[in-house]
Amino acid sequence: MYNDIKNNIWHVKQEINTIQKQHNKLQKKISFVAVSKNQSIDTINNVLSTGQREFGENYVQESIKKILWFKNNKKIYPKPIWHFIGHIQSNKIKLIAEYFDWCHTITNKNTAFYLNKLRKEDAAPLNILIQININQAKNKSGIYPDELVNLSEKILIYSRLKLRGLMAIPTRESDYYKQLKVFLNMNKLFKQLQNIYPSIDTLSIGMSNDMTAAIAAGGNLLRIGTAIFGNRTKNKNLKILNNGI
Repeated sequence: MYNDIKNNIWHVKQEINTIQKQHNKLQKKISFVAVSKNQSIDTINNVLSTGQREFGENYVQESIKKILWFKNNKKIYPKPIWHFIGHIQSNKIKLIAEYFDWCHTITNKNTAFYLNKLRKEDAAPLNILIQININQAKNKSGIYPDELVNLSEKILIYSRLKLRGLMAIPTRESDYYKQLKVFLNMNKLFKQLQNIYPSIDTLSIGMSNDMTAAIAAGGNLLRIGTAIFGNRTKNKNLKILNNGI
């Protein structure tokens, strides 16, 4: 299992580099979040040992067990950097504010208000991405593009949040040019926001099946699950090691 994951991460890095060369993006730093939902602590440890530090989690209760284990295990270094990439439930906001380093899925001012309020004063600011419903699909989360400036203004007043950029999960599409069109629209919004706030630096678009289009369109943070861990099935026996909870 370890060798498979190690090889998969190597291939992901090689593929990113190849795509960057093809699209003249080598001067741009592109990183990825290993989407570790339903993965065990042992598996995350294997990924961590390859040098990959960024992990994305969808389910708060599952992820807190992992986060606490790594926090309490002093022998594990460097520590993972945790990204919350799932739907935000109001009753989970306190946990997201307390335990995560990033939150990718901000869609309204109330969530931002409570994340800021519940973030500990002595913690680093929580890195925030605004989720865009770039297809404007009724079954998708995210704000519409014309709401972006208003929401970004609201977020930027909060000292315990740090607005880093935008994120989208477009309607799944297998055609490269259709993928590219959507991602270019995201990049246009990203640049508009950068023109207002030069500190904006993160465009989180692209997953295992559309990373080529995402990189070509200017994305610089990918969310990679299948290409690292294989086809995902619900692991009913998720192995959480002793963590005292």
